[in-house]
Amino acid sequence: MYKLLRSILFCFDPEKVHYFSMNSLKFICKIPLAKKTIAKSFTPTVNTQHSLFNIAFKNSVGLGAGFDKNARYLNELEALGFGFVEIGTVTPKPQAGNDKPRLFRLPADKALINRMGFNNDGADVIVERLQKWTTNVKRQSPVLTPHTSRLIIGGNIGKNKVTPNEDAWKDYEICFNKLHDYVDYFVVNVSSPNTPGLRELQEKDSLKKILVNLQIQNLKFETQKPILLKIAPDLSWEQIDDVIDLAIEIKLDGLVAANTTIDRSKLSQQSKIESEKIGAGGLSGLPVKERATEMVQYISKKTNRQIPIIASGGIFTAADAKEKLDAGASLVQVWTGFIYEGPAIVKNIVKEL
Repeated sequence: MYKLLRSILFCFDPEKVHYFSMNSLKFICKIPLAKKTIAKSFTPTVNTQHSLFNIAFKNSVGLGAGFDKNARYLNELEALGFGFVEIGTVTPKPQAGNDKPRLFRLPADKALINRMGFNNDGADVIVERLQKWTTNVKRQSPVLTPHTSRLIIGGNIGKNKVTPNEDAWKDYEICFNKLHDYVDYFVVNVSSPNTPGLRELQEKDSLKKILVNLQIQNLKFETQKPILLKIAPDLSWEQIDDVIDLAIEIKLDGLVAANTTIDRSKLSQQSKIESEKIGAGGLSGLPVKERATEMVQYISKKTNRQIPIIASGGIFTAADAKEKLDAGASLVQVWTGFIYEGPAIVKNIVKEL
Protein backbone atom coordinates (compact mmCIF):
# COMPACT_ATOMS: atom_id res chain seq x y z
CA MET A 1 0.00 0.00 0.00
CA TYR A 2 2.74 2.46 0.96
CA LYS A 3 4.72 1.69 -2.20
CA LEU A 4 1.76 2.86 -4.27
CA LEU A 5 1.32 5.98 -2.15
CA ARG A 6 5.06 6.65 -2.32
CA SER A 7 5.07 6.45 -6.12
CA ILE A 8 2.43 9.19 -6.17
CA LEU A 9 4.09 11.37 -3.53
CA PHE A 10 7.46 11.08 -5.27
CA CYS A 11 5.98 12.92 -8.26
CA PHE A 12 5.97 16.14 -6.23
CA ASP A 13 8.50 18.42 -4.53
CA PRO A 14 10.01 16.57 -1.51
CA GLU A 15 9.77 19.44 0.97
CA LYS A 16 6.15 20.22 0.05
CA VAL A 17 5.27 16.52 0.29
CA HIS A 18 6.88 16.35 3.73
CA TYR A 19 4.66 19.08 5.15
CA PHE A 20 1.58 17.91 3.28
CA SER A 21 1.97 14.37 4.64
CA MET A 22 2.67 15.39 8.23
CA ASN A 23 -0.07 18.03 8.30
CA SER A 24 -2.52 15.47 6.93
CA LEU A 25 -1.50 13.02 9.65
CA LYS A 26 -1.85 15.79 12.23
CA PHE A 27 -5.39 16.51 11.06
CA ILE A 28 -6.33 12.83 11.22
CA CYS A 29 -4.80 12.40 14.70
CA LYS A 30 -7.02 15.16 16.06
CA ILE A 31 -9.80 12.57 15.91
CA PRO A 32 -9.24 10.44 19.05
CA LEU A 33 -10.49 7.20 17.52
CA ALA A 34 -8.37 7.78 14.41
CA LYS A 35 -5.22 8.31 16.46
CA LYS A 36 -5.92 5.15 18.46
CA THR A 37 -6.36 3.22 15.23
CA ILE A 38 -3.09 4.56 13.80
CA ALA A 39 -1.24 3.82 17.04
CA LYS A 40 -2.66 0.29 17.12
CA SER A 41 -1.55 -0.26 13.53
CA PHE A 42 2.00 1.07 13.82
CA THR A 43 3.10 0.80 17.45
CA PRO A 44 5.38 -2.23 18.03
CA THR A 45 3.53 -4.98 19.85
CA VAL A 46 6.61 -6.58 21.40
CA ASN A 47 8.11 -5.15 24.58
CA THR A 48 11.59 -3.84 23.74
CA GLN A 49 12.02 -1.18 26.40
CA HIS A 50 15.60 0.04 26.47
CA SER A 51 17.40 2.01 29.17
CA LEU A 52 20.17 4.48 28.42
CA PHE A 53 21.38 7.59 30.29
CA ASN A 54 19.01 6.46 33.07
CA ILE A 55 16.14 7.11 30.66
CA ALA A 56 13.59 4.46 29.70
CA PHE A 57 13.04 4.36 25.93
CA LYS A 58 9.92 2.56 24.69
CA ASN A 59 12.09 0.97 22.04
CA SER A 60 15.50 1.51 20.48
CA VAL A 61 14.31 3.07 17.20
CA GLY A 62 14.17 6.85 17.01
CA LEU A 63 13.69 9.57 14.43
CA GLY A 64 16.72 11.67 13.61
CA ALA A 65 16.91 15.46 13.76
CA GLY A 66 15.70 17.43 10.77
CA PHE A 67 12.38 15.67 10.30
CA ASP A 68 10.42 17.48 13.00
CA LYS A 69 12.59 20.57 13.19
CA ASN A 70 10.05 22.66 15.07
CA ALA A 71 8.41 20.12 17.42
CA ARG A 72 5.15 20.32 15.47
CA TYR A 73 4.45 16.60 15.09
CA LEU A 74 5.35 14.89 18.37
CA ASN A 75 1.82 13.59 18.92
CA GLU A 76 1.71 12.07 15.44
CA LEU A 77 5.20 10.58 15.57
CA GLU A 78 4.39 8.99 18.91
CA ALA A 79 1.40 7.33 17.23
CA LEU A 80 3.77 5.85 14.64
CA GLY A 81 5.64 4.02 17.40
CA PHE A 82 8.94 5.88 17.62
CA GLY A 83 10.84 5.30 20.85
CA PHE A 84 12.36 8.76 20.67
CA VAL A 85 12.28 11.82 18.42
CA GLU A 86 15.07 14.33 18.03
CA ILE A 87 13.75 17.79 17.27
CA GLY A 88 15.75 20.55 15.59
CA THR A 89 18.30 21.57 14.71
CA VAL A 90 17.18 24.49 16.93
CA THR A 91 18.97 27.84 16.74
CA PRO A 92 18.55 30.82 19.11
CA LYS A 93 16.88 33.00 16.50
CA PRO A 94 14.48 31.83 13.79
CA GLN A 95 15.99 31.50 10.36
CA ALA A 96 14.60 30.69 6.92
CA GLY A 97 17.41 28.39 5.86
CA ASN A 98 18.83 28.11 2.37
CA ASP A 99 17.01 28.91 -0.86
CA LYS A 100 14.55 26.41 -2.27
CA PRO A 101 14.60 23.82 -3.74
CA ARG A 102 16.79 22.33 -1.03
CA LEU A 103 15.62 18.72 -0.61
CA PHE A 104 16.08 16.13 -3.36
CA ARG A 105 15.46 12.41 -3.85
CA LEU A 106 17.78 9.87 -5.46
CA PRO A 107 15.42 6.87 -5.66
CA ALA A 108 17.88 4.64 -7.53
CA ASP A 109 20.07 4.63 -4.42
CA LYS A 110 17.40 5.08 -1.74
CA ALA A 111 19.03 8.39 -0.85
CA LEU A 112 18.30 12.05 -0.23
CA ILE A 113 20.34 15.20 -0.66
CA ASN A 114 19.45 18.18 1.49
CA ARG A 115 20.84 21.66 1.96
CA MET A 116 18.17 22.94 4.33
CA GLY A 117 20.46 25.23 6.33
CA PHE A 118 19.02 24.92 9.86
CA ASN A 119 15.63 26.37 8.89
CA ASN A 120 13.62 26.54 12.11
CA ASP A 121 11.26 28.76 14.11
CA GLY A 122 13.85 29.63 16.75
CA ALA A 123 14.27 28.51 20.34
CA ASP A 124 11.49 30.61 21.91
CA VAL A 125 8.71 29.37 19.61
CA ILE A 126 9.88 25.77 19.85
CA VAL A 127 10.00 25.98 23.65
CA GLU A 128 6.35 27.11 23.65
CA ARG A 129 5.39 24.00 21.69
CA LEU A 130 7.40 21.77 24.01
CA GLN A 131 5.68 23.36 27.02
CA LYS A 132 2.28 22.48 25.57
CA TRP A 133 3.47 18.96 24.76
CA THR A 134 4.77 18.47 28.31
CA THR A 135 1.54 19.83 29.82
CA ASN A 136 -0.54 17.41 27.73
CA VAL A 137 1.67 14.46 28.68
CA LYS A 138 1.37 15.28 32.40
CA ARG A 139 -2.39 15.73 32.04
CA GLN A 140 -2.71 12.28 30.49
CA SER A 141 -0.28 10.69 32.96
CA PRO A 142 -0.22 12.69 36.23
CA VAL A 143 2.35 10.41 37.87
CA LEU A 144 4.75 10.49 34.92
CA THR A 145 8.43 10.76 35.86
CA PRO A 146 11.49 11.33 33.65
CA HIS A 147 12.16 7.60 33.80
CA THR A 148 8.68 6.44 32.78
CA SER A 149 8.53 4.63 29.44
CA ARG A 150 7.17 7.23 26.99
CA LEU A 151 8.18 9.13 23.87
CA ILE A 152 11.61 10.55 24.62
CA ILE A 153 12.49 13.95 23.14
CA GLY A 154 16.01 14.90 22.12
CA GLY A 155 17.03 18.50 21.49
CA ASN A 156 19.43 18.96 18.58
CA ILE A 157 21.01 22.41 18.88
CA GLY A 158 23.10 24.57 16.57
CA LYS A 159 24.22 28.10 15.81
CA ASN A 160 22.62 30.75 13.64
CA LYS A 161 24.20 31.26 10.24
CA VAL A 162 25.13 34.87 11.03
CA THR A 163 26.90 33.99 14.26
CA PRO A 164 30.69 33.91 13.77
CA ASN A 165 32.40 30.70 14.83
CA GLU A 166 34.27 32.40 17.67
CA ASP A 167 30.87 33.19 19.24
CA ALA A 168 29.23 29.88 18.39
CA TRP A 169 29.46 28.66 22.00
CA LYS A 170 27.06 31.43 23.00
CA ASP A 171 24.37 30.17 20.58
CA TYR A 172 24.67 26.63 21.90
CA GLU A 173 24.42 27.93 25.46
CA ILE A 174 21.26 29.92 24.68
CA CYS A 175 19.52 26.93 23.10
CA PHE A 176 20.67 24.59 25.86
CA ASN A 177 19.32 26.76 28.67
CA LYS A 178 16.00 27.46 26.95
CA LEU A 179 15.27 23.84 26.02
CA HIS A 180 16.67 22.24 29.16
CA ASP A 181 13.39 21.75 31.03
CA TYR A 182 11.61 20.27 28.02
CA VAL A 183 13.91 17.73 26.39
CA ASP A 184 15.39 14.50 27.72
CA TYR A 185 18.82 14.78 26.13
CA PHE A 186 20.82 17.15 23.94
CA VAL A 187 22.75 16.67 20.72
CA VAL A 188 25.31 19.30 19.73
CA ASN A 189 25.29 19.64 15.95
CA VAL A 190 28.56 20.92 14.52
CA SER A 191 28.58 18.51 11.60
CA SER A 192 25.94 19.69 9.13
CA PRO A 193 27.50 20.53 5.75
CA ASN A 194 24.82 23.11 5.00
CA THR A 195 25.88 26.00 7.27
CA PRO A 196 29.08 27.68 6.03
CA GLY A 197 32.02 27.08 8.37
CA LEU A 198 30.05 24.97 10.83
CA ARG A 199 32.16 21.84 10.41
CA GLU A 200 35.25 23.80 11.44
CA LEU A 201 33.79 23.60 14.96
CA GLN A 202 34.55 19.85 14.95
CA GLU A 203 38.20 20.69 15.62
CA LYS A 204 39.17 19.63 19.14
CA ASP A 205 39.73 23.06 20.71
CA SER A 206 36.49 24.53 19.31
CA LEU A 207 34.54 21.48 20.40
CA LYS A 208 35.96 21.55 23.90
CA LYS A 209 34.95 25.17 24.39
CA ILE A 210 31.35 24.47 23.37
CA LEU A 211 30.92 21.19 25.22
CA VAL A 212 32.63 22.11 28.49
CA ASN A 213 30.56 25.28 28.69
CA LEU A 214 27.37 23.24 28.23
CA GLN A 215 28.48 20.88 30.98
CA ILE A 216 28.96 23.88 33.28
CA GLN A 217 25.50 25.15 32.35
CA ASN A 218 24.07 21.68 33.00
CA LEU A 219 25.23 21.75 36.63
CA LYS A 220 23.08 24.82 37.27
CA PHE A 221 19.91 22.76 36.85
CA GLU A 222 18.40 20.49 39.47
CA THR A 223 18.40 17.62 36.97
CA GLN A 224 21.28 17.24 34.52
CA LYS A 225 20.50 16.20 30.93
CA PRO A 226 22.79 13.97 28.84
CA ILE A 227 24.88 15.85 26.26
CA LEU A 228 25.86 14.10 23.04
CA LEU A 229 27.87 15.21 20.02
CA LYS A 230 26.84 14.48 16.42
CA ILE A 231 29.78 13.92 14.11
CA ALA A 232 30.21 13.85 10.33
CA PRO A 233 31.00 10.70 8.36
CA ASP A 234 33.62 12.72 6.46
CA LEU A 235 35.97 12.96 9.45
CA SER A 236 39.33 11.23 9.07
CA TRP A 237 40.25 8.48 11.54
CA GLU A 238 42.70 10.93 13.12
CA GLN A 239 39.90 13.46 13.62
CA ILE A 240 37.67 10.75 15.06
CA ASP A 241 40.48 9.86 17.47
CA ASP A 242 40.52 13.51 18.57
CA VAL A 243 36.77 13.37 19.19
CA ILE A 244 37.15 10.15 21.18
CA ASP A 245 39.99 11.59 23.27
CA LEU A 246 37.96 14.71 24.02
CA ALA A 247 34.84 12.71 24.83
CA ILE A 248 36.75 10.61 27.34
CA GLU A 249 38.62 13.61 28.76
CA ILE A 250 35.49 15.65 29.53
CA LYS A 251 33.27 12.61 30.19
CA LEU A 252 30.85 13.38 27.37
CA ASP A 253 27.62 11.38 27.65
CA GLY A 254 27.61 10.02 24.12
CA LEU A 255 28.01 10.42 20.35
CA VAL A 256 25.66 10.35 17.37
CA ALA A 257 27.27 8.74 14.33
CA ALA A 258 26.74 10.00 11.79
CA ASN A 259 25.40 13.10 10.04
CA THR A 260 24.99 13.45 6.27
CA THR A 261 28.02 13.25 4.00
CA ILE A 262 29.43 15.39 1.22
CA ASP A 263 31.04 12.29 -0.32
CA ARG A 264 29.22 11.13 -3.47
CA SER A 265 31.56 8.25 -4.35
CA LYS A 266 29.16 5.51 -3.21
CA LEU A 267 26.38 6.65 -5.53
CA SER A 268 25.40 4.71 -8.64
CA GLN A 269 26.27 6.28 -11.98
CA GLN A 270 22.65 7.35 -12.49
CA SER A 271 22.54 9.09 -9.10
CA LYS A 272 25.96 10.69 -9.61
CA ILE A 273 24.63 12.38 -12.73
CA GLU A 274 21.56 13.54 -10.81
CA SER A 275 23.63 14.75 -7.86
CA GLU A 276 25.82 16.86 -10.14
CA LYS A 277 22.67 18.62 -11.36
CA ILE A 278 21.46 19.07 -7.78
CA GLY A 279 24.71 20.55 -6.51
CA ALA A 280 25.79 21.04 -2.91
CA GLY A 281 24.14 19.33 0.03
CA GLY A 282 24.39 16.51 2.54
CA LEU A 283 23.79 12.99 1.27
CA SER A 284 21.83 10.53 3.44
CA GLY A 285 20.39 7.06 3.05
CA LEU A 286 21.79 3.80 1.74
CA PRO A 287 25.09 5.25 0.42
CA VAL A 288 26.02 6.32 3.98
CA LYS A 289 25.24 2.94 5.55
CA GLU A 290 28.68 1.33 5.30
CA ARG A 291 30.63 4.36 6.51
CA ALA A 292 28.29 4.98 9.44
CA THR A 293 28.65 1.35 10.56
CA GLU A 294 32.45 1.57 10.26
CA MET A 295 32.44 4.64 12.48
CA VAL A 296 30.25 3.03 15.12
CA GLN A 297 32.43 -0.08 15.13
CA TYR A 298 35.65 1.93 15.32
CA ILE A 299 34.48 4.17 18.18
CA SER A 300 32.99 1.25 20.08
CA LYS A 301 36.15 -0.85 19.80
CA LYS A 302 38.49 2.05 20.51
CA THR A 303 36.64 2.96 23.70
CA ASN A 304 35.71 -0.57 24.76
CA ARG A 305 32.08 0.60 24.57
CA GLN A 306 32.67 3.28 27.19
CA ILE A 307 30.91 5.92 25.11
CA PRO A 308 27.23 5.27 24.22
CA ILE A 309 26.51 5.72 20.52
CA ILE A 310 23.28 6.53 18.72
CA ALA A 311 23.73 5.20 15.20
CA SER A 312 22.29 6.94 12.17
CA GLY A 313 22.86 6.34 8.48
CA GLY A 314 21.33 3.92 5.99
CA ILE A 315 18.87 2.18 8.31
CA PHE A 316 15.88 0.83 6.38
CA THR A 317 15.30 -2.66 7.81
CA ALA A 318 15.74 -4.67 10.99
CA ALA A 319 18.92 -6.15 9.49
CA ASP A 320 20.32 -2.62 9.02
CA ALA A 321 19.45 -1.71 12.61
CA LYS A 322 20.92 -4.96 13.94
CA GLU A 323 24.13 -4.28 12.03
CA LYS A 324 24.51 -0.95 13.84
CA LEU A 325 23.63 -2.44 17.23
CA ASP A 326 26.07 -5.34 16.72
CA ALA A 327 28.74 -2.79 15.79
CA GLY A 328 28.31 -1.17 19.21
CA ALA A 329 25.41 1.26 19.01
CA SER A 330 22.99 1.58 21.92
CA LEU A 331 20.14 3.09 19.90
CA VAL A 332 19.41 3.73 16.23
CA GLN A 333 17.80 6.58 14.33
CA VAL A 334 16.01 6.53 10.99
CA TRP A 335 15.26 9.45 8.67
CA THR A 336 15.73 8.67 4.97
CA GLY A 337 14.57 5.12 5.68
CA PHE A 338 11.30 6.52 7.03
CA ILE A 339 10.71 8.30 3.70
CA TYR A 340 11.37 5.20 1.62
CA GLU A 341 9.90 2.49 3.88
CA GLY A 342 6.90 4.38 5.24
CA PRO A 343 5.05 4.63 8.56
CA ALA A 344 5.47 0.96 9.48
CA ILE A 345 9.27 1.20 9.64
CA VAL A 346 9.50 1.25 13.46
CA LYS A 347 7.11 -1.68 13.91
CA ASN A 348 8.88 -3.69 11.21
CA ILE A 349 12.32 -3.10 12.70
CA VAL A 350 11.37 -3.68 16.33
CA LYS A 351 9.53 -6.96 15.75
CA GLU A 352 12.62 -8.51 14.13
CA LEU A 353 15.32 -7.20 16.45
